Amino acid sequence: MSESPTERPVPELIDDRTAGMLRAVAEDEVIGHIQYLVLETPEAALAPVHTIVDPGHEGHGIASALAAELYATAGREGLAVAPLCPYVAQWAQRHPDRAAPASEELLEAARVKVAEDPSLW
Repeated sequence: MSESPTERPVPELIDDRTAGMLRAVAEDEVIGHIQYLVLETPEAALAPVHTIVDPGHEGHGIASALAAELYATAGREGLAVAPLCPYVAQWAQRHPDRAAPASEELLEAARVKVAEDPSLW
């Protein structure tokens, strides 16, 4: 059965902790990602800094799926999330049942780490 022009393949969400990247992959193509860094102090956490979706795939829930998976992954691993990425921060505000708020101390630690290494931003 062929795919209609409005149907899109459901992306596979792949976490590459070494690269600090949660990728959305469809038909062997990365169509979106969240770049994040890993914090150890003041507590173990993931700190997303960017969410990017390929323009041809915008408006199809890819960014939302990535944010949801980032929080789900953190939850499964007992990690906090310190959202520096504006999209992820807004997603968390809209989904308080799925995204525990980060402490100001944790957010500041994430900002400091990015300031120490601007390549993370």
